Amino acid sequence: MPVYSFKSITVVPSATDFIDICLSKTQRQTPTVVRTTFHISRIRQHYTRSVRFAQQCFADRLRGILDEFPVIDELHPFMASLMNVLYDRDHYKLALGQIATALRLVERVGKDYIRLLKFGDSLYRCKTLKRAALGRMCTILKKQKSALAYLEQVRQHLSRLPSIDPTDPTLLVCGFPNCGKSTTVNKLSRADVDVQPWAFTTQSLFVGHFDYKYTRWQVVDSPGVLDHPLQDMNTIEMQSITALAHLKASILFFLDISEQCGYSIEQQVGLFRNITPLFANKPLTVVLNKIDVVRPNDLDDDDKALIQSLVETDGVEVMAMSGLTEEGLAEVKASACDRLLAQRQREKLATTTNADRLKVRLHKSMPVARDDIERPPMIPSRRGGASEGRLLLKDIEARNGGAGKFSVDLRAEHILENEDWRYDVVPEILDGHNVADFLDPDILARLDELEREEEERLARAAAESDDDDDPHRDERKAAVRAIKSKKILINKAAFVRKSANSRPLPRTARRKSVGDLKSLDELGYDTSRIRARVAAGETTSRARASRKLRNDRMAMSTEGDDDDDFGARRARGAGIGSAAIRKAKGARAPRNKAGIAATDSDKAKMLRKYAFKQINADGKRGTADRVIVASKPKWMLSGKRGNGKTDRR
Repeated sequence: MPVYSFKSITVVPSATDFIDICLSKTQRQTPTVVRTTFHISRIRQHYTRSVRFAQQCFADRLRGILDEFPVIDELHPFMASLMNVLYDRDHYKLALGQIATALRLVERVGKDYIRLLKFGDSLYRCKTLKRAALGRMCTILKKQKSALAYLEQVRQHLSRLPSIDPTDPTLLVCGFPNCGKSTTVNKLSRADVDVQPWAFTTQSLFVGHFDYKYTRWQVVDSPGVLDHPLQDMNTIEMQSITALAHLKASILFFLDISEQCGYSIEQQVGLFRNITPLFANKPLTVVLNKIDVVRPNDLDDDDKALIQSLVETDGVEVMAMSGLTEEGLAEVKASACDRLLAQRQREKLATTTNADRLKVRLHKSMPVARDDIERPPMIPSRRGGASEGRLLLKDIEARNGGAGKFSVDLRAEHILENEDWRYDVVPEILDGHNVADFLDPDILARLDELEREEEERLARAAAESDDDDDPHRDERKAAVRAIKSKKILINKAAFVRKSANSRPLPRTARRKSVGDLKSLDELGYDTSRIRARVAAGETTSRARASRKLRNDRMAMSTEGDDDDDFGARRARGAGIGSAAIRKAKGARAPRNKAGIAATDSDKAKMLRKYAFKQINADGKRGTADRVIVASKPKWMLSGKRGNGKTDRR
């Protein structure tokens, strides 16, 4: 039987959300544009499609709720009873029945209004019928507000229920509250149940798993049960009663002999007597827990008598353990599991359908000694006693020192046509060729001869180099060094020339120095006239600079009022000579200011600033920046609606 898992149930929306989901889906996935100029059949088809789509949307969601929620009558009796305890069977069925009724009403409304739309004679009448149809569907859903809210709460609680398989071998823990049940379950498995020193910490069923004898077992931790009539029990206690009644498990009834749970041993035994009918046909083990606090031998006589009465009960096994220190826990687990396995085996053999199938299984028989008489093997005298047997290779190996010292001759037992082949060397084949064919037996001698020839040749070359006396050797070496130095200087000069930051000037515009004329002198050209012209130009330029400097000094000395000598003092303090020299150099204005008045220059700057204002606002780097960062094609961004699938043409 599959394990019940209700985590896949879809969320049940509230009535308002339900209506919003269906109507928005209808709006998004059906056409919304219709004109009065359309033909009446096209108008009818338009509104009929909207009504039919809305009806289908409502119906699909309602049908999904009915299909996903479990049907109580089709569940296992344990799960059906548990849902009855938790959610009230009648209330659950009534809510699902209301959803089914709403489904039928929605389908009927859609069918009726689609029939009426066939007789619509105008756009307004068809639109009115569509609005009436959707309105009635929404009204039907609004009336299911309480049912939908209840089913959503049931869904949330169902998703948190433990996955308990009623057919798996199970250990069921029960007893009074705070008797150490959850502690034991945590020790047996990895259930991680919350443990606290007060009663009713566990308020629902918890399941853990462990392996025993290569079989997967589940241990169920049930809430504590109090000793009162069944009709007075609350929902928490009824979960334990349901598990005891419907699960075919090995029962572990916990008895707190230390009475730290707040209940005496007599009260706990009374609870055991009251719920004994629920233990019918199930292996039952009474566990005396918390022996680390009180030992069973330390109890009063009355308590010992009560426990002894449990021992004498038919089908009950009493065992002691401590869930905290795990003393006796393994024995309790093994005993409970073995008793349940034995019972399940007997039940299988009791059925005629399984008896024949189980009989053909392998059966392991273990012989049992019937007496203490020694019966050695008897060998007939005519065989001459026990033979020593054949000598094996392992015996030979043991006689010669054992493994690692003795090497077994694997070729001794080969079956060959000729015995001379037994210990022949097997040739090594590589790429279809015998490696031995490529081996030269005289290769070492040949190598020695080759090395001697090489030594002789090197000795002759050294002798020839010593006898060679070239008188021009030093001159050639000096020439080579000069050539190399010249190449280095040329490379450096080229590097400096190419690495300059200024723009390269044409040769005609470059300034030439007198030192450049040395190469012409070496070639035999007369450069005296060029040198005289250069000297005359320098004299003229110096005279012109001196005259200009003198005129500037005279102009500055006569400038200003006679009464105010502040300008003169300022000129002397700043250094008239420096200013005059700077002025004499003839510094020119920048090209962007040449020939432009000051007012015109300021106006040009202002106009340029306004021209770049929009460019800066758009994040452009200049007037030539045409990069489009975010593409906004018209075909994708133009349309009649801004949501859904029809937001573009």
